[in-house]
Amino acid sequence: MDSGINYMRGKVVKALCAVTWLCVACACTLEPRYRAPALPVLDQWPMPTATFERPGGNVAARDIGWLDFFLDTRLEQLIDRALANNRDLRVAVLNIEQARAQYQIQRAALLPSINGGGSFTREKLPASLNYGSPTPISGSFDVGLSVTSYEVDLFGRVRSLTHAALEKYVAQEQARRSAQLSLIAEVAHAYLTLASDRELERLAQETLASEEHSFTLEQRRHETGTVSGLDLAQSQTTVELARADTARFEGHVAQDIDALTLLVGTSIEPALLPAQFDSKTMGLEPLPAGVPSAVLSRRSDVLEAEHTLRAANANIGAARAAFFPDITLTANLGSASNQLSNLFKSGTGTWAFEPLMSLPIFHGRALMSGLDAAHVNEKIALAQYDKAIQSGFREVADALALTTTLNRQRAAQESLVEATSLAYRLSQRRYKVGRDSYLEVLDSQRSDYAARQGLITTRLAEQSNRVTLYKVLGGGWREQTP
Repeated sequence: MDSGINYMRGKVVKALCAVTWLCVACACTLEPRYRAPALPVLDQWPMPTATFERPGGNVAARDIGWLDFFLDTRLEQLIDRALANNRDLRVAVLNIEQARAQYQIQRAALLPSINGGGSFTREKLPASLNYGSPTPISGSFDVGLSVTSYEVDLFGRVRSLTHAALEKYVAQEQARRSAQLSLIAEVAHAYLTLASDRELERLAQETLASEEHSFTLEQRRHETGTVSGLDLAQSQTTVELARADTARFEGHVAQDIDALTLLVGTSIEPALLPAQFDSKTMGLEPLPAGVPSAVLSRRSDVLEAEHTLRAANANIGAARAAFFPDITLTANLGSASNQLSNLFKSGTGTWAFEPLMSLPIFHGRALMSGLDAAHVNEKIALAQYDKAIQSGFREVADALALTTTLNRQRAAQESLVEATSLAYRLSQRRYKVGRDSYLEVLDSQRSDYAARQGLITTRLAEQSNRVTLYKVLGGGWREQTP
């Protein structure tokens, strides 16, 4: 009795050891150890900029929520609608769901698939094969569970493919974040462009009204012989120039509204559109700098490239495992009987177990070519990762460089507007007392008009550059600052 118990214990221990060894073996993969590539850029950007001050202290640009960065409530509402309705962002979300489904499908290959089924067979045999049976027609019933072609992942091929699918899924999530950042920046750019074009339109309309009034006075003076026909014609040129600009900017505003509507993905109420380029519209917070270029590794597009590189690394493991034996298991357990009423009675049980090992011997360099292709794909992914880092570094460096120059340019343009406005007023006074010709008035008026237009354009460039810097530093994927 004791010997029988010890014998059974030994069998159980051996079975447990075999299962443990099998689990350990299946946990191994042939993937190369992943090492994060070194950043192919300088440690610091060329120029610093201002810091983002808030009650909680300095915050990295990536963590600044777009509700905190954009202070115009109308713009915030448009961004919120765009995030809900934009078709490009919707496609990015659907790509995530597709990648998640592919990952779940690949992950399911780690577990055996169990199928249940039943069948009824009725056949007629020829007399030469009846073997003395009283009737040539026979029937049978069987029902059972089966495991078909389950791959024992000894060398990690399935696990590597699952790892690659997971990395692709995470890469799609980062692609969605990158699409969100681009969408927020595009909406902000379109909104600021609309505001500046409306400001330019308003300036043109004011200039047109002023010049029409001046032209009317010049006509009266011409009728009395006070001014010449040349002065009158020159006065008319300013009127027509302002009228042409008014029509041109009206077209720009209509196009800007269409572009903004397309980005938002739905109709926009007039109350949500900017009336002018005022301080509220330009209320964008300055951003932090003086941080190392290593923050680029937190950008969504860089993270997407890195996870794609990890997926390529995992595919190398799957390609390596293809050189080793492939072990599959097929098994079924059930019951069979020639009568349905006896199908589940004692003595009708059936089972079958069929392990199969396939060892690759000759595949016409297909396996070696598959491994070569996996290595090439990894090199491509590495090059794309480096390119994403370098492109991000240049984008940030360019935005930082423009931050200082645009600030100085705006200050100079404001001083220019003050100077041209004063010159225009003085030239009008001198013309009225007869000390200057109308041509000098016309020149000073055009200079003042151009300077005011230049100031609006410079302000747009400065604010758009802040939006660009916010985007390239990775900000905008959060709604609010934590």
